[in-house]
Amino acid sequence: MSADYDLLIIGGGINGAGIARDAAGRGAKVLLVEKDDLASHTSSASTKLVHGGLRYLEHFEFRLVRESLIERERLLKIAPHIIWPLRFVLPHDKGLRPKWMLRLGLFLYDNLGGRKLLPPTRTVDLRQLPHAEILEDRLIKGFEYSDCWVEDARLVVLNAMDARERGAEIRTRTECTGLLRGDTHWTAMLHGEQGDARVTARIVINAAGPWVDGVLDNAIPGIKHQNLRLVKGSHLVFPKLYEGRHAYIFQNKDNRIVFAIPYEHDFTLVGTTDALFTGDPDKVEISSEEARYICDAINEYLSVDVTPEQAIWSYSGVRPLYEDNSGNNSTVTRDYVFELDDKDGAPPILSIFGGKITTYRKLAEHALEKIGGFEDRSWTADACLPGGDIDPARFDSFFAEKMAQYPWFDPEGVRRLLRAYGTRIDRIIGSAADAGDLGQHFGATLYEAELQYLVEEEFAASAEDVLWRRSKLGLHIDAEGQERVADWFSART
Repeated sequence: MSADYDLLIIGGGINGAGIARDAAGRGAKVLLVEKDDLASHTSSASTKLVHGGLRYLEHFEFRLVRESLIERERLLKIAPHIIWPLRFVLPHDKGLRPKWMLRLGLFLYDNLGGRKLLPPTRTVDLRQLPHAEILEDRLIKGFEYSDCWVEDARLVVLNAMDARERGAEIRTRTECTGLLRGDTHWTAMLHGEQGDARVTARIVINAAGPWVDGVLDNAIPGIKHQNLRLVKGSHLVFPKLYEGRHAYIFQNKDNRIVFAIPYEHDFTLVGTTDALFTGDPDKVEISSEEARYICDAINEYLSVDVTPEQAIWSYSGVRPLYEDNSGNNSTVTRDYVFELDDKDGAPPILSIFGGKITTYRKLAEHALEKIGGFEDRSWTADACLPGGDIDPARFDSFFAEKMAQYPWFDPEGVRRLLRAYGTRIDRIIGSAADAGDLGQHFGATLYEAELQYLVEEEFAASAEDVLWRRSKLGLHIDAEGQERVADWFSART
């Protein structure tokens, strides 16, 4: 009997979605299951950067940094609507890393990955505006370099959308509750909102993130799997702490770094932490110690101090890092590791440990190479994600074209929609002649037409899916408006 699917992918984070897209594009029959919403855990709780990992150079992870830098520009090309360049300012602080070390690290950073699209590093005088009004007087020199910003949860969703458009089946809010290995295929027990089901697959991809060891326990009973070190990263969001489009990267005395990044126009995002986590990954939140740590770190640099009480929002996620027995959470490798179990010709299960958003596409290629048996065709490096068929250098021109097409729409609303949906903005606004044609208005620039699109095309099923993952409109819409979004979803059931 032939199996229902070639691949059963467990986990709807960035790794699972990326593998589903790549495999579907090679003609594989793919089912992806996610127990919650797409990107509802680690993949929506990042610092939201597509970056090479400047600090990884200190740990001699040159291969990871090079791969990440190459992928940074590839992702910018295939998703320029949700990924865009960002300049980072790294102040030199006497007593921490010396200037020569910073210069050397940034020289390698500029050249390891064959940088083409992004501007190079330059030295900056921190006594000049705008830095003079933002940073403490003792800071004189710094370095400015390039990385990229990414809407992390949207990156996951767009990969899942593209996978579906290429033939994959995506089932959210569907948990794999059991795995039974047969002679030629796996049988998986699934539990979802529509009830229980059984499916068969030739191969299982275990991309369950913080739950990857639990899936292994299910699939291969009798062996205790302890491959992960769970490390919590938390962030605080403040009302805008400084003017300007640049971000800061601040060194800490504990050799870690903390970012301060312009966020959602009106805010500043600050983080992250590295705290060992031993609890339930479904229930992760910032601790008072982490909040104090973040504030203490940036107060070493900012001219005006902040307190945890000034933060208007926080979020936390658990990084499922491969346990390499490093003595420090900050030095545990961020590289990805595969474990393939296919002994004696048994149906294989490939488990994925670690990884980072920047290298998800390459991870997917390597995963398919690892299990073999699929069309040997690497195609994702140049194929745009949905809505991403825009020249990165022409985004402002594209915005001007859409403003001319929709002159009645709020300009910031058009820009937000373009940054979220790219060339698919027309599927939302369509032939509307004014805002009234877009249906109910929920606040900010959110209208019913967008909710309808998110349900039909992007797997959204709740107000939280929309307000805190597919967008961050929860920061801009008041409690009454958010309640009306929730009511809109309730009325659909």
